[in-house]
Amino acid sequence: MVESDLSWYAVYTKSRHEKTVGELLWQKDIECFLPLREALSQWKDRRKLVQFPLFPGYIFVHVCMPVQRLDIVKVPSVVRIVGSNNGPEPVPDEQIQSLKHFVFSEMPVDPYPYLQEGNTVRIIRGSLKGLRGILIEKKSNFRFVISVDLIQQSVSCEINAEDCEKV
Repeated sequence: MVESDLSWYAVYTKSRHEKTVGELLWQKDIECFLPLREALSQWKDRRKLVQFPLFPGYIFVHVCMPVQRLDIVKVPSVVRIVGSNNGPEPVPDEQIQSLKHFVFSEMPVDPYPYLQEGNTVRIIRGSLKGLRGILIEKKSNFRFVISVDLIQQSVSCEINAEDCEKV
């Protein structure tokens, strides 16, 4: 398979099965990406820092469609590959690369309601330099939001407004 034949696709999973699906896909030599965030979980007797999926119910796969489609949908707990009536639709590479950069930057990130409108900005300095997203204001703090259009999900982090420019 040639690298240019590969695209990123969103796979919808059963609730709370994202990590299991990811492990099963890796066992089949299917490259996948499961963005995670850390959050403090609290029980009656203890508290623990736990990793949760940033987009509950979704994992991303880097595959050649339709060649590997059957390998994916046969994995237990996979519900479907996200798309339209015409079949699976790829997630733009730019969105996945921005998401990876965002998640691996080690800045605290939060899920954010999906946005379609707003000022598109580019970060001009700092660890997220070069990323494009939407700038919003939240209680006098500025938030930078990256959206994955196909699954209508977004993530956000706090930034300084002076670190970005309007695109």
